[in-house]
Amino acid sequence: MARARRWSIAAAVGAGSAGTAAGAAYGLLNEQSRRARKVIGAPARIPPRADGIYAPTGGHPGPLAQLDLPAELTLVMLGDSSAAGLGCDDPEEVPGVLLARGLAEETDRPVRLITHAVVGATSRVLDAQLDMALDRNGGAAPDAAVVIIGANDVTARLSPSASAVRLGAAVGRLHRLGTAVVVATCPDLGAIRPIPQPLRSIVRTWSLQLAREQRAAVLAAGGHPVAVADLLSPEFLTRPDALFSPDRFHPSAAGYEAAAALLLPALCSELGVWGGGPLAEPPRRSVTADAHRPTARLTAAVNRHLYRRARAGGSAAARVGGSAAARVLRRGGPTTGQ
Repeated sequence: MARARRWSIAAAVGAGSAGTAAGAAYGLLNEQSRRARKVIGAPARIPPRADGIYAPTGGHPGPLAQLDLPAELTLVMLGDSSAAGLGCDDPEEVPGVLLARGLAEETDRPVRLITHAVVGATSRVLDAQLDMALDRNGGAAPDAAVVIIGANDVTARLSPSASAVRLGAAVGRLHRLGTAVVVATCPDLGAIRPIPQPLRSIVRTWSLQLAREQRAAVLAAGGHPVAVADLLSPEFLTRPDALFSPDRFHPSAAGYEAAAALLLPALCSELGVWGGGPLAEPPRRSVTADAHRPTARLTAAVNRHLYRRARAGGSAAARVGGSAAARVLRRGGPTTGQ
């Protein structure tokens, strides 16, 4: 009985300690979230207004009130601040304009750009944005739509599965109308330096999980996902001053240009007008996510340790052992996608 009492007391103490630790961790993350919001701040401006008709010959865009031009294409931008171009100083830097001009040049047809993306939007408002886009286009389905969404779903702590379902529903609705749909899946929020650790690692995990679920939902709905986390995160991590705007949260003009360079080939391909080489198959498993798996981090740590030993004069056997250890770790790691 005495021993049972001691175990009960120990269990109670352990539970209390765990609760205290969990509470402390929750408080730390809340404080870090508050600090990150303070550093980033609220948007001090709105994205440049850039809707209009973009001709293959370039020049200033024509007004949307202009009557339908022969063989014109309609491009709709849906989603959040990244789709709207927050962080740009000039309308010519906005991703919608970069895509409209590129599409006009590739197809030799005028492109009517209509933007319904809104700063701060989550997947919960995609249906409403699509309703407005259809109403504004006289009820006719647009030829193409680009959706950039996800970052605010992460910061609002919305369910990744529910967010992906909402995105898939919007993509499916457009696809059934005959619209070519390209989706930039959630970016890697771990690349945003004002978010302190350990919160940055947590939002990285959440954003990559959402990107994986978005990809599956978009493919199932007939759209074309573009994994911007995999394709752009390394660039944003190595060149943050060039690719982030002054708020260090939204892309700069150069960052949007890099994203548009990935989205334009997919958009042209979906419209059947891509004249470049064959597009790569979208990755089935996130390279960026894999790089942050525990096995991958452990393998990298072992390799760094053995490399330092070798540089310090370690034996060739140590280097061989390092390769063998890496192979063992890789064999022991999961082999299926997450």
